[in-house]
Amino acid sequence: MLFLFLDGVGLGEDDPEHNPFAAADMPNLVGLLEERRLVAESAPFEGERATLLAVDAKLGVDGAPQSATGQAALLTGENVPAQVGEHYGPKPNPAVAEIVRRDNIFKQVLERGGSAALLNGYPPRYFDAIESGVRLYSSIPLAATSAGLELMTVEDMQNGKAFSADFTGAGWSEQPGFPSIPIYDSSQAGRQLARAAEQYSLAWFDFWPSDFAGHRGTLEEAVALLENLDGVLGGLVEEWGDRADLIIVSSDHGNLEDLSIRHHTLNAVPALLIGPKEMRSCMASTLEDLTSFAPAMLETLYGSL
Repeated sequence: MLFLFLDGVGLGEDDPEHNPFAAADMPNLVGLLEERRLVAESAPFEGERATLLAVDAKLGVDGAPQSATGQAALLTGENVPAQVGEHYGPKPNPAVAEIVRRDNIFKQVLERGGSAALLNGYPPRYFDAIESGVRLYSSIPLAATSAGLELMTVEDMQNGKAFSADFTGAGWSEQPGFPSIPIYDSSQAGRQLARAAEQYSLAWFDFWPSDFAGHRGTLEEAVALLENLDGVLGGLVEEWGDRADLIIVSSDHGNLEDLSIRHHTLNAVPALLIGPKEMRSCMASTLEDLTSFAPAMLETLYGSL
């Protein structure tokens, strides 16, 4: 199972003036959805290769969903915003961090004898900032490290086991002082991502540039970001082939789908499932909100809990 996490992606209106998902040329995604775009009117959908649902990110708590609590709900299966009394982010406060450390999907997979990995590669300065206290873990690396997993390094990226935030390594290579890593085109990156994910019961990738583009990017920049992502998705699905494994694409809150505003939205987030129809149908039947993912993933991987 591969969880492709797209930070800050909701299901918005089919409006190419404000929604880059309506404006971008994304033939691979549109093909999976049988000529539909990743917009609100496309869900629910079940096709030959993919299923798309609209999943609630508000969790009964007033205000706009935020990254720390939304990601924590995805990772733990608990209604974290309700437990801490608010949507909170971007980084976990002590209350959110305690919930994530106590239990999460990575821990559960490992306890059942499976293997897990966060496939993001991190530069040396990231680890320096964490160690010095200048930077805090976001919910996803916090969950991974609290489960005893080691975050991937430059060496893992050089060996094709981990990937830069844009998948291809192009953005990484533009950073002064960063060590060299392989540069892929988007399709190559997707194929390599599939090969890396195959080594684990659960692989996870945190694609955070989507949220950054929603807050600060132009429509043109967002379109370019999504067209690169679509190329990665195409290579990923091609390499994935017909194996009996599942790709899950989802998010923590809306943002990028409405560039007429510069903050998080109240929109539902997508749950895009790619893989065998029976697996998709079984998992889709239990997905209602962000808290549904962790138990549904464990059910899919290991059967009745």
